Amino acid sequence: MTDARRDPRLGSLNIDPRLFVSDIRSVQQDWIDYNGHLNMAFYNVLFDKCVDDAFETFGLGPDYVKTHNASFFTLETHVTYLDEIGAGDETVATFQILDHDAKRVHFFQELYRTADGLLSATSEQMCMHVDMGEKRSAPFPSVVEAAIAALAERQSDLDRKPQVGHVIGIRKR
Repeated sequence: MTDARRDPRLGSLNIDPRLFVSDIRSVQQDWIDYNGHLNMAFYNVLFDKCVDDAFETFGLGPDYVKTHNASFFTLETHVTYLDEIGAGDETVATFQILDHDAKRVHFFQELYRTADGLLSATSEQMCMHVDMGEKRSAPFPSVVEAAIAALAERQSDLDRKPQVGHVIGIRKR
């Protein structure tokens, strides 16, 4: 996890210290589409890597599937693309818990270009903890649920961003 208050590459960002901040990741040349900017699929890669970073702090790291025969699956995601980023740009994503229960976590993320603090995209997601043997939802282990609850409590009074709860549709004029 990147410490947003100490990493000089994040100097232009004003990230609330209660937010989880991902590792800094560079946009790869082969992620660029024919329009000359980051392809939409790779925004999801950057958001997903942030989720992995955050969930590892809850005890849901790479070995979790093997040791607990359980994992977490994405149920729904909504990405809002706000501005372009290109090859070589360094990015960082934030992670904010909006809600959670014994089996699910609802969260919001923002993706920034580190050089100038450009907010490039947001993602709202819901994931569920799954027993891999039964392929059914299952409660998080108590230690994991406590870690999720602790971060949620720390973030409980953060403002909800305007992209949270967006509905896709064409507005009538």
